[in-house]
Amino acid sequence: MHEHGEIEHGGLIGGDIHFESIFQFLMEILQHALIITAFVIIMMLLIEYLSVQTRGRWNGMFEKRPFLQILIAALMGLLPGCLGVYLVVSLYVHRIFHFAALVAAMIATSGDEAFIMFGMIPGKALLIMGVIFLVSLGTGFVLHLFPVGREKMKLPVNHMELHDHDPECRCFIPSQILPQLRNITFERALLLIGGLLFLVFLLSGNLGPAKWNWQKIIFLIVIAIQLLISLTVPDHFLRKHLWAHVIRKHLLRVFLWTFGAFLVIHVGLEFLHFEDWIRENMFSILIIAVLIGLIPESGPHILFISLFAAGHIPLSILIANSIVQDGHGSLPLLAETRTGFLKMKAVNLAVGLLVGVIGLLAGF
Repeated sequence: MHEHGEIEHGGLIGGDIHFESIFQFLMEILQHALIITAFVIIMMLLIEYLSVQTRGRWNGMFEKRPFLQILIAALMGLLPGCLGVYLVVSLYVHRIFHFAALVAAMIATSGDEAFIMFGMIPGKALLIMGVIFLVSLGTGFVLHLFPVGREKMKLPVNHMELHDHDPECRCFIPSQILPQLRNITFERALLLIGGLLFLVFLLSGNLGPAKWNWQKIIFLIVIAIQLLISLTVPDHFLRKHLWAHVIRKHLLRVFLWTFGAFLVIHVGLEFLHFEDWIRENMFSILIIAVLIGLIPESGPHILFISLFAAGHIPLSILIANSIVQDGHGSLPLLAETRTGFLKMKAVNLAVGLLVGVIGLLAGF
């Protein structure tokens, strides 16, 4: 399994279909969907907590500095893996980051493929990361000049209902912690039990990376924050904000879209054999590279890294694919706003094609 738990496609197609193979296949997809859903939801809980605790003052810093949004989003996207992008998506969903910042993060990220590139082509990987970082900044800055770039996620109401007039809306009241635990509510018990189960599965290797690495440490820190918040916040805050605004509105939707996308993608890869089709149509490799980049998955893009490492495709095609693809980073966005997802992918597709064509014409 790869990073979050990349799904291996063995024994499902091309021979006897065994119940055990199907069950294992579905369980690996379920594990992958759970780890992403948990991280996204906990990030949303943390953002809700910070925004209410500060009465929204911290996100005002970004509101007044849109170019800082774009820079931070691009840097978050540049981090290998999808964790930085999940955070940017959470900030966009909470109407803190604008569309231009979201696009910058999605262009800058290469998802889990960044790890593969640093393993197979470390020198070129640094060059690729540098190029797509500059492209992400340029695209974000240009996009911000237009109304679409300054748009926030369209919602019937703002996610961040701060209730400034409500004196109960406080995040940390030490004197109430023990009484709240003695008279624990259903919502608090569920959040604490869920967090503890996630922690147990994480430490045992049944969820997340099997070995200890920086990503597992980040997951451990994140779940510790979730447990601390769930343990200490007042009942009013927990019910009004964490439960009503985050869990009920987002948890099931994010999980179902993530699980469904993984299921469709991996079954499609088994049956359609995208890799063989690409190899047989080298004349249109650039078009194929950017179209495959539209798939919100870490896996099929590894083919282009392998082709480049073997000298079969130029650097410009790998860069174009890296610009358009965003690993699993866009799955939570797809769960929240199909319109936002399609608009983001359309911009990234156009930028990837433009950079790819310029690169081919320039001979690299």
